Amino acid sequence: MQVKSNVQMTDPDCKDVVVELTLVPMHGEKVRSFKPGQYVRIGIPGVSDPAPGYFAIATAPKAGSKYEFFVKSAGPLSAYLCALKPGSELEVEGPMGKAFDLAPYKGYSIYLIGVGTGIAPLRSVWNEIIHHRQDYGKVAIYAGFLTPLHQLLTNELEQLAAHDIDVSVTLETGHENWDGPIGYVQHALQADAPDGSHAVACLAGMSAMVDACTETLQNLGFDESRILRNY
Repeated sequence: MQVKSNVQMTDPDCKDVVVELTLVPMHGEKVRSFKPGQYVRIGIPGVSDPAPGYFAIATAPKAGSKYEFFVKSAGPLSAYLCALKPGSELEVEGPMGKAFDLAPYKGYSIYLIGVGTGIAPLRSVWNEIIHHRQDYGKVAIYAGFLTPLHQLLTNELEQLAAHDIDVSVTLETGHENWDGPIGYVQHALQADAPDGSHAVACLAGMSAMVDACTETLQNLGFDESRILRNY
């Protein structure tokens, strides 16, 4: 595949760079179909070091012509990807991995919980939910970011209210104009105390966050079988 666009998502003053990397097939064909939550293996053609890595697809499944990824410059491969120009070529294998399969949960409330670039696979999920919004009860997103400069998809998240999707953004470090939750996503969950008796949660992000949120959700009555991960 080749790079169609590479756009920085974090604030220009943020020391941590996250880009939205959009890839398209080399010859204009459709991309391979995928399910929300799946990922691909991306490598540099003809290069073994840095080794290929795995990146969750952030695109709406119905997009059909592209894959979008949120890449944080945090190592040799991701730094290389963050610096790519349109037209650059990459080796892409997949899609692969567990998806967030919500088909068995029609009528349930859905909670999507992720931090940082872990919001990527959840974006794919909420775009799929929008196409089938009538199939679910309450839908809410809990997103966590380090600081205001690290926030991703601010405008897109704000627009989800039009689809009857609630959004809670937690910052680990707030600022004087911030009136939202401060701390960790699991704290916001605990404060809101959603009813887990007829609900499903999809978790994506760092393992420490996933573990902490899993414990919080179980304490709120979410059955382990309805706490979904994409790995």
